[in-house]
Amino acid sequence: MSRAVLGLVAAAVVFAADQVSKEWMLDYLAVQGPLGRGRFVPVTDFFNLVVVWNRGVSFGLFAGHDDMVRWALSGLAVAVSVVLAVWLFRTRVGLVALGLGCVIGGAIGNVVDRVRFGAVFDFLDFHALGYHWPAFNVADSGIFVGVAALLLDGLFSRREGHT
Repeated sequence: MSRAVLGLVAAAVVFAADQVSKEWMLDYLAVQGPLGRGRFVPVTDFFNLVVVWNRGVSFGLFAGHDDMVRWALSGLAVAVSVVLAVWLFRTRVGLVALGLGCVIGGAIGNVVDRVRFGAVFDFLDFHALGYHWPAFNVADSGIFVGVAALLLDGLFSRREGHT
């Protein structure tokens, strides 16, 4: 399988898993209407299912701004995804292709939320030992895994001039 195909498959899997999980959770958590509230479901002592609408970026940055931020963030995510796709089609490294695909799939998954709802739907809520992480979703997880793959490749590859 070519590296580009590997990355495109990763992007499609992350995107599909994100969209399916969001639809399921919107229904399961009984969210009423776009940007509506839903129920809170404690699953374990350290994990809950929640309804959080993030109008900003990571950790809610820029969340208090007007609707123009929604479109600017969406445009930026699409532009970054295009740049990453160019990189994807040029790479000869499987781990890089996989990482880029995960980031692209997650970014586009969150863009769909911004366009559809005006905010990103987050529902995974972890907390432990007095620490509470911001709620996130499958797209965010894909972005995290993709960036981790890129970092691992950058830190541990021994290739000269690899892309």
